[in-house]
Amino acid sequence: MTVIISTLCRLGLAGLWIASGVAKAMDPGQTYIAVAAFDALPDQLTSTVAAVLPYLELGLGLLLLLGVGTRAAAALSVGVLVAFIAGIVQAWARGLSIDCGCFGGGGQVSAGRTEYPMEIARDLGFLALALVLVRRPATRLSADGLLARHSARTASPVTEGK
Repeated sequence: MTVIISTLCRLGLAGLWIASGVAKAMDPGQTYIAVAAFDALPDQLTSTVAAVLPYLELGLGLLLLLGVGTRAAAALSVGVLVAFIAGIVQAWARGLSIDCGCFGGGGQVSAGRTEYPMEIARDLGFLALALVLVRRPATRLSADGLLARHSARTASPVTEGK
C-alpha cells in the first residue's frame, strides 16, 4: 500500500513541477516580474532565478515523472518548496501585495487580492508529498524500480568457500 501512496505522491509532484515550469517557461518576462515582486533578491540574482526556475521545475518534474533519482528529486523539491513558502511568508509579513506567480503570471496585485494563506497551504501540501518521497522513494512504474529489479535479478548469489 505504501508503494501506491508513494507512486501517487511522485506523479502528483511531477505534475506540479511540469505545470508550473511550462507556465513560467512560456512567459519568461512575466516570470521575471513575479520573482522581482517578492523584492527579496538583488537585481542580478532576480534575473538568474527567473531564468533558471522554469527549467529547474521542468527538470524536477521529468525526473519524478520517470522515477529517476526519486529520493534526490524529492529532496531538492523539499528545498525549493521551503524557499517558496519562505518567500510567500516574507512578502505577507512585509505587507507586499503580490500574486506568487507559482503557475505563471504573478507580480503586483491590489491589496485585497492577495491569497497568501491559500498559497502557503497549497505549498505545504506539496511539501508533504515531497517528504513522503524522501522517506519512501520506492514507487511503481519508475526507472528506479526497474533498475532495482534488474539488479536484483542479475546479481549472482555469493557462494560459500570463495
